[in-house]
Amino acid sequence: MAYFTIEICAGAGGQAVGLEKAGFTHLELIEIDKNACNTLRFNRPSWTVIEGDVCDYSPQYAFDVDLLAGGVPCPPFSVAGKQHGAEDERDLFPEALRIVSELRPKAVMLENVRGLLDSKFDEYREKLINTLANLDYTVDWRLLNASDYGVSQLRPRVVFVAIRNEIAPYFFWPAPHGGVPQTVGELLYELMAKNHWSGVASWKNAASDIAPTIVGGSKKHGGPDLGPTRARKAWASLGVDGLGIANDSPGRDFEGMPRLTVEMVARIQGFSSDWIFTGSKTSRYRQVGNAFPPPVAKAVGLQIIRAIEMYTAIVESKKPERELA
Repeated sequence: MAYFTIEICAGAGGQAVGLEKAGFTHLELIEIDKNACNTLRFNRPSWTVIEGDVCDYSPQYAFDVDLLAGGVPCPPFSVAGKQHGAEDERDLFPEALRIVSELRPKAVMLENVRGLLDSKFDEYREKLINTLANLDYTVDWRLLNASDYGVSQLRPRVVFVAIRNEIAPYFFWPAPHGGVPQTVGELLYELMAKNHWSGVASWKNAASDIAPTIVGGSKKHGGPDLGPTRARKAWASLGVDGLGIANDSPGRDFEGMPRLTVEMVARIQGFSSDWIFTGSKTSRYRQVGNAFPPPVAKAVGLQIIRAIEMYTAIVESKKPERELA
């Protein structure tokens, strides 16, 4: 059975790839950044990618769509910003609610930063819940750590799930996978060794923990790097120079702390090696850094599909035999 999704604020495909692996088929992906759109089109030419403002988007489907997904902008709720919430012009939760009211999907899945759960946004979250309750959805929020789903960084993200009331009793949040993710050294060893760096074995042993949270940055920021001073210190403890992003892996005679390449950062985010990011180095890094780790999206997506399947099976089992025939 096919399960269909529409994704808003799709970025460069982190959530989309995860949902695809969970079993969803994408009808449309809406994204305003042209570089991210180019990445989506390059990797999945068959996807319908709409380059534009989600405020101008209105879904046109006469049949039931299973899922509306997306990663609405984080700055209105991020502790790294001013946390203006609803007063921030970048707050797109209202647009997401508009699309839900027009589309009436079986489920909604939106992700954002952990700051959204701060007490200052209690009233904001309550308004979202009440709006969706009036549309016959049950809403829940959960802070999920990417490292619980096999990703080699902590990366806590708030995941918001709304499901039609009749399906909601069958939805359960994904349990942590168990086990310990690969260390940065284990995960990136082959990429670091690509140019026969003589010091790669020692570096692998020293990079013996998972990564700090990848920071995507913004267009107002300069070139790509791995974050502010505190983050750079955490990277330095893993033997990584966080001041910038390298064009290539270390050469044979390289000495000192290596910098990560965009490909390495993508691997830490949970992307497979066959997902290619297009554009300049700065653009590619920002696409990666702002992405939702695919393994987390897959884990939640699987639970949404399971809930729909369980509900459908129960409905089918209650149909009279004559109707089933």
